[in-house]
Order: sequence, then structure tokens, then C-alpha cells
Amino acid sequence: MVRIDLDPPWAISVEDEAPLTLVAVTAGQAWLERADQEPRPLDAGDIALVRGPEHYRIADTPGRPTTVIARAGGDCRPVPGEDIVDSTWLGVRTWGNTTDGQAKLLVGTYERTSEVGRRLLASLPTVVIVPASAGDPSVVDLLTRESQRDDPGQNVVLDRLLDLALVATIRTYITTEPDAPGWCRAHQDPEIRRAVEMIHDDPARAWTVASLGGAVGLSRAALARRFAQLVGVPPMTYLTQWRLTLASDLLANPSITLDQAAREVGYGTAYALSAAFKRERGVSPREYRRSLAA
Repeated sequence: MVRIDLDPPWAISVEDEAPLTLVAVTAGQAWLERADQEPRPLDAGDIALVRGPEHYRIADTPGRPTTVIARAGGDCRPVPGEDIVDSTWLGVRTWGNTTDGQAKLLVGTYERTSEVGRRLLASLPTVVIVPASAGDPSVVDLLTRESQRDDPGQNVVLDRLLDLALVATIRTYITTEPDAPGWCRAHQDPEIRRAVEMIHDDPARAWTVASLGGAVGLSRAALARRFAQLVGVPPMTYLTQWRLTLASDLLANPSITLDQAAREVGYGTAYALSAAFKRERGVSPREYRRSLAA
């Protein structure tokens, strides 16, 4: 998490290739530029979620020559020859070319995401912008205040507040944006929403379309039809995808055995999990685990 204070001219080329970055404009204006999109304005109070690993730019005006390159690990360097102050770190988690810039940004980066997180992000556009008029300013206000503190355990506090800001932003987007992913409509249907929640809450249960339908008060045919229409896949396909998503996260922990992971997500044996994993993912759980270690 970093606070940025900038006076024009400025343009930051973000090349950290992070899976996800949250950018909140707390004062002034900025422009978000990606090679595959038209420049997008960001006004005070707006929040942008930007998916990586593609590079992008944030600037005071579209087309401004890059003055700073931001790479992984918070490595921000002025472009050679640009007129920018030598000491750009201005205090606790604060970076910029002035101590009280016209533009003030709050930037939080997720350097890695879980398999559950990747599944969600893959369903969202590469850039999500929630305008100030639709969002809740209290979350960003709290994050801004806490980012200026340097108390013990402060990084843990900021990580949780960043998570809160992320969830609030995604929730606002999916409930207000007409072009939000189709599966978002499932949350507007009480029975299908409950069916999804039951799969999430108890993925190891031996669900069938009939038992899931009975649990939410729908016939087997009605559940199958409405679930596929709203979520995009049949109920049992969604159950399999969710189980394997959870299994992928469990496999990232080297202390968890394949048998333990299998039982946790609803497969009776490691062999059953391996067969499903290989069929859906194209690699075995052991090959997937080795790829994570590499």
C-alpha cells in the first residue's frame, strides 16, 4: 500500500505485472491508459481495479510522456532525464514529486492471488471503475488514514482494509453495472443464490441436482434450468469447478497431502481427485503442485 502525491507533469508506467491493483483517487484527477483501451478518466473518489499482468499507465493527462516507471516490489524510478525530485519517498508509505500534490492516489497491489481469487478476477473486465457517486467513501477514507500510521502490526491492518476495499468495490460493480458478468444475476434470484451458497458452504457434501433443488425449494428441472441460465453452467459442473478450485488452493500448501485435499473438497480418494483434476485442468495434482513450487 502506498500513497502518491503528484503535481503535473507526471505519468507513471506500471510494469510490476501484478495480478490485481486497486487505485483510489483521493484528490484531483488522473487518467488510466492501457494499450487495448481508450484512456479512462479517474476523478476524486473514483476507484479502479486493474488486472495484470499487462502494463498500464496512470497520468495527469492522456499521452503524457512517462516520467516514472513502477516495477515489482515497490521499485519506482524516474525516467532518465525527467525533471523529478531525487528523493521521491516523502514519508510513511508516501511517494511522489511534492508533499502536497494536486493529485493524490492510494494504490494497493496484490502480488499474488489464490485460485479462488483468480476464478473471480477472470470473470471481470481487465479494468473496473466504480465512480465516487456509486461507492462508499468511508472505506477509502479509513484506508487513507491508516496508511499514514506506522504502528506495530500496521501492515496486517492495511492488508485487511485493502481486502475490504476490494470486496466493497467488486460488490458495488456487480450490483450497479449493467455490463457486469452474467453470473452476477444469480445473486438476484433467491433460490439460485442459496444453491450457490450451499455449494460454497459444504462442497464435500454428495450433492445431486435433486438434493440441491430440494434444499432450496425447487424441482430438479427448475433448478437445472435457472442455474444454468444465471450462473452459466449446470449445477454439477459448477460444483466440480468449485471443488477443484478449492483443491488447487489446498495443494499450494505443501503440508497438506493429496488424500487430505481430496477429502476436504468431496472426493473420497486421492485417485478420484487426480482423475477429476487431470480431466478438467489437463495436469495431475502432483504436476500442478510441482509447477507452484517452481
